Amino acid sequence: MARQGDTLVNPVTGERLAFRRTTAESGGAVLSFAYFLPAGGSVPLAHVHPRQEERFEIVSERAKIRVGRRLRRASAGESVVVPRGSVHRLWNDGEDELHVLVEFRPALRTEEGFEQLFGLGRDGKLSRGGFPHPLQIAVMAKEYRDEAQFPLVPALVQRALIAPLAAIGARLGYRAFDPRYGAEPRPGP
Repeated sequence: MARQGDTLVNPVTGERLAFRRTTAESGGAVLSFAYFLPAGGSVPLAHVHPRQEERFEIVSERAKIRVGRRLRRASAGESVVVPRGSVHRLWNDGEDELHVLVEFRPALRTEEGFEQLFGLGRDGKLSRGGFPHPLQIAVMAKEYRDEAQFPLVPALVQRALIAPLAAIGARLGYRAFDPRYGAEPRPGP
């Protein structure tokens, strides 16, 4: 379980995040973290949070954010709110590392999902593009369906494919949750 100040790093994508307010600390109301994305980087896929609002506040550099069909550019001091159920994606539109404050309301299990994905990255289990094995994706998509969905694949196809692929993945040892991938412990005193 993450605590305020814990940091996660994805060595494959160069992303990192530092928790500001965790799920446990907010009683599940909010998850907030500082997010850092290298120049040229992006969130790998457009996605939807069916039950959450997401807010981006740009601290430094420039971001390109697609919300629905609208493409916005935002610079330091600007915020973009993504209503629940809206397709969106974030890119670093600058020449240096992008720093964004990100907030999810309610938190749900988003913190855990980031811990798992970044843990896979630390263990070398992501492609160069930042994607897990397809069976790992299916297992995680089923487990974290309230937190994120991927609209590029039609809902009917997702429903038809995710459950059987997740079952195959689980039989082959893929797990949505691995306790080793909890937030990295803070250094001791």
